[in-house]
Amino acid sequence: MATRHQARSAVIGLLYAYDLGNETIGNFFDEILEEQKIRNKQRDFSRELFVGTIENLEMLDKELSKHLESWDFLSIGKVEKAILRLGAYEILVAKTDKAIIINEAVELAKNLADEKSPQFINGVLDALGSK
Repeated sequence: MATRHQARSAVIGLLYAYDLGNETIGNFFDEILEEQKIRNKQRDFSRELFVGTIENLEMLDKELSKHLESWDFLSIGKVEKAILRLGAYEILVAKTDKAIIINEAVELAKNLADEKSPQFINGVLDALGSK
């Protein structure tokens, strides 16, 4: 059975593809998650995260941009952007415990992004959740 961490990792991949311009990636949601053996409750959880993030994308990007200090949102790597967007959705909209989400986002960054990304993502999401 897949874990929530695996479900979030799959959502990062979907958000990454979406950001690359594949706006129809949601049409292949079930097939992609089935390939990764994400089923039942975790599939529902993944769908909620993906759809919720896409539906709130403009607001999430605006809120994230407020906490980037010297960074330009458009210059952030697409993997990092996907992780930040998902984390922001869970903190601001889903109201999941901030500490859990920051930890998950940092772990995802360690596995999916470059070596400086975990610290960057930690800082941005921590600032975001401190409103």
